Amino acid sequence: YIKKVKKSVKESDVVFGWFAGWHTAPAVHYAKKYNKPSVIVVGGYDAAYVPEINYGAFTNLKEKVPAKYIYNNTTKILVVDPSLKEDIIKNAKVSGNNIEYLPTGYDSSYWRPEGKKEKIVLTVGIIRDTVVKRKGFETFVKAARYLPDVKFVLVGKHADNSIDYLKRIAPENVEFPGFVSDDELLKYYQRAKVYCQLSRYEGLPNALCEAMLCGCIPVGTRYCGIPTAIGDTGFYVPYGDEKATAEAIKKALAAPEEMRKKARERIIRMFPIERREKKLVETIKSMVG
Repeated sequence: YIKKVKKSVKESDVVFGWFAGWHTAPAVHYAKKYNKPSVIVVGGYDAAYVPEINYGAFTNLKEKVPAKYIYNNTTKILVVDPSLKEDIIKNAKVSGNNIEYLPTGYDSSYWRPEGKKEKIVLTVGIIRDTVVKRKGFETFVKAARYLPDVKFVLVGKHADNSIDYLKRIAPENVEFPGFVSDDELLKYYQRAKVYCQLSRYEGLPNALCEAMLCGCIPVGTRYCGIPTAIGDTGFYVPYGDEKATAEAIKKALAAPEEMRKKARERIIRMFPIERREKKLVETIKSMVG
């Protein structure tokens, strides 16, 4: 792998990679050695230090080493949310002069409302032990007990046996359909009235933005990129508080139609995919030039 990376970097004009970790560290190393510019996109984990849930590259030495090396040696860091820049500066103890904010972008012609909304509350993510607490899946499932006449759906691949725990604590009104295709996911977004992002840490959550584009009213915590996406178009809850979450969901279910339009318009305005494409092209061209 290292030999392939070394050869590829020597033959390239720019190195571009996602996430600051062991997989990108060799490319950044050789880019510096051969005087080639490098760009690393940071998504969340690679900037985080959240010891209370044992999450983030900076909670363990093994992941901290490559992340810190990259932040000190790459030409440019692109973060999907401003909060990640703050965390990198704090956790990696760097100046941050090479860090720029460039959010991900979303195709509003694909992620769009269609058909009638139902009394469904949705959340999305891979179901595995390391994710259940961070994404608030446990809170989501427990909140369902307070609203027995509402259908709660947790869409996502069952990656380990943590799904058994969630099923064990879940009331009858919670469904776990597992992994679904994008087209199936689109239908879930289009049917759901409410989307929950109950995480303790996120970059800019893709599923939240997609759901808002489909007219879901968001309920989320105030961590990292979640309020960046939601703004004033949804409801906020304390992390881990299932009772407060249920109350917020109740309000979201009863919210007026204008709020759905407002949520969609916010994502269209703030995170167009064209903006990201243009900025990436400009960044790479400036480096090659």
